[in-house]
Amino acid sequence: MMFDGFFIAGIVVTLLAAVICVVAAILKHGPNDITILSLAAVELFLLVYAVAGIIRQASGENVAGETWEFWGYLITALLVPVAAFWWSITDRSRWSNLVLGAAAVTVFVMLVRMEQIWDGPIVV
Repeated sequence: MMFDGFFIAGIVVTLLAAVICVVAAILKHGPNDITILSLAAVELFLLVYAVAGIIRQASGENVAGETWEFWGYLITALLVPVAAFWWSITDRSRWSNLVLGAAAVTVFVMLVRMEQIWDGPIVV
């Protein structure tokens, strides 16, 4: 199976954001522009991914799994970084960076599942 470019880009963006946020927490930094913007990059990716999904589906590309399940995952994934952002601005401790990192990892896992729903099971 071949992974599409969106999936590869999503892996890079989410894992990079997770690493940035976890390293910041290890260094005992509170949430800052770098950690918050790394999660904003995840959200931006998800917005582009949603638009691409709409275009792909409108142009006739079929989803291997249930369409409602794919869109349910995507809508939920769009909410995760927003919730983590609000957490980070209300709790300015270093632990908020772990919440930001956990949000990035959560989106990564959800992205893997969305890829499985769209293209079928991932075989390595």
